[in-house]
Amino acid sequence: MDQLKPRPANSTPLTPLGFLERAATVYGDCPSIVYNTTTYTWSQTHRRCLQLASSLVSHGIKRGHVVSVLAPNVPAMYELHFAVPMAGAILNTINTRLDARTISVLLVHSESKLMFVDILSLPLILEAVCLFPPNYTEHPLLVIITDDEVPSTPSSVTVDFRETYEGMVEKGDPRFDWVWPASEWDPIVLNYTSGTTSSPKGVVHCHRGIFIAATNSVLDWSLPNQPVFLWTLPMFHGNGWTYTWAMAAVGGINICVRKFDAPMIYGLIQRHGATHICGAPVVLNMLTNSPNSEETPLKNPVHFLTAGSPPPAVVLSKAESLGFVVSHGYGLTETAGVVVSCAWKPGWNRLPATERARLKGRQGVKTVGLTQVDVVDPKTGVSVKRDGSSLGEIVLAGGSVMLGYLKDPVGTSRSMRDDGWFYTGDVGVIHTDGYLEIKDRSKDVIISGGENLSSVEVEAMLYTNPAVDEAAVVAQPDEFWGETPCAFVSLKNGLSRKPTEKEIMEFCRDRLPHYMVPKTVVLKDELPKTSTGKIQKFVLREIAKAMGSSRASRL
Repeated sequence: MDQLKPRPANSTPLTPLGFLERAATVYGDCPSIVYNTTTYTWSQTHRRCLQLASSLVSHGIKRGHVVSVLAPNVPAMYELHFAVPMAGAILNTINTRLDARTISVLLVHSESKLMFVDILSLPLILEAVCLFPPNYTEHPLLVIITDDEVPSTPSSVTVDFRETYEGMVEKGDPRFDWVWPASEWDPIVLNYTSGTTSSPKGVVHCHRGIFIAATNSVLDWSLPNQPVFLWTLPMFHGNGWTYTWAMAAVGGINICVRKFDAPMIYGLIQRHGATHICGAPVVLNMLTNSPNSEETPLKNPVHFLTAGSPPPAVVLSKAESLGFVVSHGYGLTETAGVVVSCAWKPGWNRLPATERARLKGRQGVKTVGLTQVDVVDPKTGVSVKRDGSSLGEIVLAGGSVMLGYLKDPVGTSRSMRDDGWFYTGDVGVIHTDGYLEIKDRSKDVIISGGENLSSVEVEAMLYTNPAVDEAAVVAQPDEFWGETPCAFVSLKNGLSRKPTEKEIMEFCRDRLPHYMVPKTVVLKDELPKTSTGKIQKFVLREIAKAMGSSRASRL
C-alpha cells in the first residue's frame, strides 16, 4: 500500500466548469436559459461561454485577474459564472443595490481589470468610477450588457464603454481551449458580504470548494434531472447559493427574471411550470401574503428553499397550505451555499401543522458536503450541552468553507482559528435530537439585566399576530437594564383596523416572559432590507440607539 500515491490521472483539479461541458453533451438540444422571448439551449450556452472566455483572454485577462459584473438575473449574469473562470479569471459579482461610493471601494479593493455593467446600472457605475482615488490608475475596462427589453440609453451615457457584451460573444472563438485551473485551490470567485453587517468583506472561494458546494446543493435538495428553476434569488448573492453551477450539473432550465413581485412569480410558475425556487424568508412571506396566492392556486407542488433568518412558523404553515414544499437551510457567503439543512423525517408528517412548522423552522443537520458542525463556547471552544437551550457560537468545517478574506489576514485568522473551525458569529443551540437551531447573530443578542435574550424568539412571537407583516427586534439602551428589546414592525395592507404600538406590546406581554417583552415598538411602513431580503438590523440598531434610553422614551 505504501507505493500507492496521488498521480496525475487521479489528481485532476475539481472544478464546476466541467458541468457545462457535460450539459452540452447530455442536454445539448434542451433549454438552458429562458428570458422573456429569448431561449438558449445548453449547446448554445456552452458555445457562448467559450466565445466570451476567448474574448476576455484577447482583451488581456489573465489567470488570477478579477472580472466584475453588476447586473440582475439576466442571461449574461448566468453565462459569466462559467465564462470568466473559463478564461482563468476570478468572478466578482456585485450587489446591484449598493451605492456608487461602496462600489468604487470594492472595485479598487479587488483591483478589478474588467467590468460588465447592465444597461440600467450605467449611471451608477460611471459615478463609482469618478469616485476612484486620484492616484488610482488601474481603471477596469467597462463592457455594457444591453437588453432588448430595456429602452436604449443615450449615447452620452455609453461613451465610456468600448465594448458590448454581445459584441464580445460574437468576436470570440467557439473552439477556445478554456483555461483549466492549475490547482483546484485556485480562486474562482470573490464575493463581498453585504448582508446584515455594515462592513463588507471580500470572501474568496476556490474551484474545489465551489465544486463541493454545487454538488452538495444538488444532493441535499434532491434535485431531479432538468428541473425548472425560477431565479428569484439574486445570482450576485453568493452566486445564487451555487445553483448557477448546479443547474448545469442536472441540465436544468434557468428562468431568468430582471425584477419581480408576487403576481409575476405566480405568473411565471404557471407559464413555465417552475418546479424550484430559492429565496430569503421575506420572499416566502411576500408570496404567502399576496392576493394571488388565493386567486392563482399552484397546479403542482413547487419546491422552495429558504435560508437566512428562520421563517416564522405562521409563514411556513401558510406556504405549505398553498402548495409550496418548503425546505429550510443555513449557510453563509463564507460557505458558498447551504451547508446545514432541516433533513425531514417521515414520522414528522403525522404531526399537527403547527408542530411541523416549528420543526421545519430549525436549521437542521450538516449536509453531506460538510464535514462538521457544532455549537461551542466561543471563549473555550468546548461544545455546549445538546439540550436545546444552552447557547453557543455555531462553528463549521468542510471543503466548501472559503479560502479566506481578500487582503484581510487578521479577519481570516479571527474567523478561521487554529482549532480547525470556522467561527460564524451566529448564536445557536443543538437540540436533544442533534438538530441545530439559530437563535441570533452574536451581535443581535440582547443582554437585559444580565439575561441573554434572543431577538429571534421575540420576532417569532410578533409574527403570530395576524396584523404583522414584518418584524425585527434589536437592542435599545436602557439606563437600568443596560439593554431592552425594541421592536420595529410593519403591518399588513388592507387591515380594517391597525393595532397601536401599545396593543402590540400587550400582545407580546400576554405571550412572553416579562423581560423579553419589547419596551418600545416602532411602526414603520417598511423595514430596511438588503437586495436579498435580509432585514438590515444594523440600520435599526442605529435608530434605536439614537432614540436614547428605552426608560426615557417611556417617560
